[in-house]
Amino acid sequence: MKAITFQEIEFLEYEDVPDPHLVEPTDVIVRVTVAGLCGSDLHPYLGNERGIEAGTVMGHEFVGSIVEVGSAVRDFAAGDRVVAPFTTNCGACFYCLSGLTARCERGQLFGWIENGRGLHGAQAEFVRVPFADATLVRVPEGLDEAVALLAGDILSTATYGADLAGVGEGDVVVVVGCGPVGLLAIRASLERGAKAVVAVDRIASRLAVAETFGAAPANFDTDELVDVVRGLTEGRGADAAIEAVGTPSATRTAANLLRFGGRIGAVGVHSEAHLALSPGEIYDRNLSYAGGRCPARHYMPASLALAARDEKLIAGLISHRLPLADGVDAYVSFAAREAGWNKVVLLP
Repeated sequence: MKAITFQEIEFLEYEDVPDPHLVEPTDVIVRVTVAGLCGSDLHPYLGNERGIEAGTVMGHEFVGSIVEVGSAVRDFAAGDRVVAPFTTNCGACFYCLSGLTARCERGQLFGWIENGRGLHGAQAEFVRVPFADATLVRVPEGLDEAVALLAGDILSTATYGADLAGVGEGDVVVVVGCGPVGLLAIRASLERGAKAVVAVDRIASRLAVAETFGAAPANFDTDELVDVVRGLTEGRGADAAIEAVGTPSATRTAANLLRFGGRIGAVGVHSEAHLALSPGEIYDRNLSYAGGRCPARHYMPASLALAARDEKLIAGLISHRLPLADGVDAYVSFAAREAGWNKVVLLP
């Protein structure tokens, strides 16, 4: 089959690789119809996360149809149209049963093989899915597959960010970073009853989209962010902030805009050694900070329902629908943050 594979930092190949096959009786093989190119894919691509082996098939977002079913699979059959979270989930361990599916004791991340162990990704014609019954979710009839794809990662991550930040009725929320996760976090915050959402970014096109999602846009470079937020909160600062970038400066911005007792939900993927906030500041301002990998499988049923309800709005995030063969070039443009590149999906 054809696939996009990691070779070395900033060097991928579109090449022939062996088709996946059933390994365990709980596996299925899925023919991929839509694969996502996610901001998290850039971490190994750019070398911010290291250890991935050369030859690993990239990608952790996909929708497709089942073509082969292991003997122990009970809930799915060949022909079923399914979407997966970015990690597999056994469905039976302590973490799966408690809802923290991203930390499944036997789970694996799609698209990461290290020291001979791991799981190939989904930027390919086919993908093997372990623990199929607990991992996969059926795609609602009639839902755009590219929109359904978002439930397996970024739409669920946005919802998780709102939960981490404790967004509730009447809150004023700041969303730092208006990439796809940040934009969807605007929607998630309003779903939870937020009175207002301020969207912070420095890219004008992203801020324009944020406004269509219901936020008040604030440009990091040209606006007085503190004044914007305090103007909505009688001078106090925001009740909650969702940090969707993954840099120290984004953390710092989120904290600067909070009131005493404010809450940060961090869903940006961080690689720095130390938190941009000191323990003393957290204490002195009564701040709360929560972060972590989204338990996407736990959120997917609700995310798919939201995707179906807001399909047209959410579909507007998808800037490119490209053949899989164009995926290597797409990484280059996406990593360079070229104008107009937002959410990218690849079509095998």
